[in-house]
Amino acid sequence: MASTVGVGEGVHAGAAGEFVLGGDLTIRRMGYGAMQLAGPGVWGPPRDREAALAVVRRALELGVNHIDTSDYYGPHVVNGVIKEAIHPYPEDLVIVTKVGARRTPEKDWPAALKPAELVQAVHDNLDHLGLERLDVVNLRIVEEGGGLGPEDSIEEPFTALAELREQGKIRHLGVSNVTVAQFREARSIAPVVCVQNEYNVVRRDDEELLRLAAAEGIAYMSFFPLGTYTLRHEKPAGVDAKVPLATPLDNRALDLVAERHGASAYQVALAWLLHRSPNLVCIPGTSTVAHLEQNVAAASIRLTAEDLAELDTLQA
Repeated sequence: MASTVGVGEGVHAGAAGEFVLGGDLTIRRMGYGAMQLAGPGVWGPPRDREAALAVVRRALELGVNHIDTSDYYGPHVVNGVIKEAIHPYPEDLVIVTKVGARRTPEKDWPAALKPAELVQAVHDNLDHLGLERLDVVNLRIVEEGGGLGPEDSIEEPFTALAELREQGKIRHLGVSNVTVAQFREARSIAPVVCVQNEYNVVRRDDEELLRLAAAEGIAYMSFFPLGTYTLRHEKPAGVDAKVPLATPLDNRALDLVAERHGASAYQVALAWLLHRSPNLVCIPGTSTVAHLEQNVAAASIRLTAEDLAELDTLQA
């Protein structure tokens, strides 16, 4: 069994360093992704609500001040768990949510990118989180179910969110699952403070956008940071949305680096992201306190040049 970096009194998300979103929201680069607080398949209530509440509360105790969520997780479940666990929220807590998809009774994830759908989604997030203004809203580009593909303009949906920002419902805007061209188009409409795309130690296709965001002082928030899931698999767009595909994180180079640090391969995968670029922000998800503590402990791992050279041999 792989070892893990231990969780002691010194474990704190602050070891990952900080990043400033939009010039006024300081977040620690080790955040928490709340998706797994819902039931199996990100559907329905958690199996153990008290355990889910404990995870959110423990995240804050460990210094996490950035939670990633969405009202379509559940749907309408995860935001309620967050609110119950920690509302009224600490002043330094930044909640980043996303809109652009919806859930169906068949548990699919089709697009919901029409202006009216986005307005409703923003209000749903406000209501279920108990907020008057959302810190950051990411526009998630979804192709399935009549959505938008990599070659499509995102002007209409992003403009709808920009108008909500002007109305005071949203503080900052971000984009998710976008191409470089879509990122640039969004920035021509309104300021963008973060990008949330798939990127990890084994899947690095988004290097160009990572570098571009870094050069512009924009956060890059990696989803699936552990490399154990991917959206990059063959399932045709259409009625059924592409769902995360489980992929084993099994590689000798990762294991060797992990052994040197007395850590797990998953912790090394997170540490690699933090070393990769100063604008990279981790949002690993979990439904257990033990796993949460292990993720946050990864912020204290300091990889050597030798470690990084070995890990640079990894790409799917």
